[in-house]
Amino acid sequence: MRFIYAIPLLLLSFAAHSARAVTLPGIPEFIDEMVVKHKFKRAELESVFDQAQYLPNVIETISRPATLKPWLEYRSAFVNPERISLGLKFWKKYRQTLQRAERKYGVPQEIILAVIGVETVYGQDAGNFRTIDALTTLAFDYPRRADFFRSELENYLLLAREQQFNLLAIRGSYAGALGIPQFMPSSYRTYGVDFNGNHRIDLMHEARDAIGSVASYLKGYGWVGGERDKSAQVKSAEAIPPVVVRAQIVKKVWIGEFTAPRTLAAWSTVGIVPREKLPHDQSARLIDFTVADGKEFWLAFNNFDVITRYNNSDFYAMSVFQLAEALKEARKTNGHL
Repeated sequence: MRFIYAIPLLLLSFAAHSARAVTLPGIPEFIDEMVVKHKFKRAELESVFDQAQYLPNVIETISRPATLKPWLEYRSAFVNPERISLGLKFWKKYRQTLQRAERKYGVPQEIILAVIGVETVYGQDAGNFRTIDALTTLAFDYPRRADFFRSELENYLLLAREQQFNLLAIRGSYAGALGIPQFMPSSYRTYGVDFNGNHRIDLMHEARDAIGSVASYLKGYGWVGGERDKSAQVKSAEAIPPVVVRAQIVKKVWIGEFTAPRTLAAWSTVGIVPREKLPHDQSARLIDFTVADGKEFWLAFNNFDVITRYNNSDFYAMSVFQLAEALKEARKTNGHL
């Protein structure tokens, strides 16, 4: 079956140019590779890239990531009353699906929820860049990560063929991330799951598939879940592996010396202890955030680092964690236990 369907030509923006004909060398060779490696039809790929647009604003945007902002400014964009309120509504609507995802993959409901909240405001803002344009621009005009984006472009072509969707119509982030959970095409193909049982993985429109897929992704990258008390069907505090905890500096140390992970027992010997009681053999790394009155120090564990696999930023992972905590607390306060 053909994977390209007839659609009207999109209007070109003032910042867009024909990628194949004008500015981006390497596309003909890429087409050759896809024809040989994956048996694509040359004429179909040539048609795709004839219609792909070069987007200078994609290069500009990826060159100035949000993590360049100060921590408190970055945090306020994601941990705020609007995302908490919308998150509670999403949680109520998909409560059973979130519970099922937690049981299957061991990832707490509030973490799954917070990832979706940070990524797309629970599916409300999945991006408006045409994915073929964003990935083509980055694959052939962003040398620093060209290999990564060429691989993602390859996966996008394969995904479109597998899912039988119109690859010229799909829109997502400036970096080519797709749908409610903002999966890159390779992650969509690897970790996407049919979680609503309709025999199709649709992360663009199906929130239940997105919920299961986020949990699948985090589990796939090494999330360690706690064990439930089978009689009470709740987790004891001791059984839940920590994500990140505040650290207390109990004696004067030169923080810059401590960058590698070590056990809590080892941290204690240099004067850095968690503000919660945890097993001494737990391994963590020390991170810090600049706040209004100076520095906050935290000990980040395995599950925190798993969240950074979604976005390689401590700011990002901490925003997910703190939104999750805020959602959990708000749910308790509102009586939704």
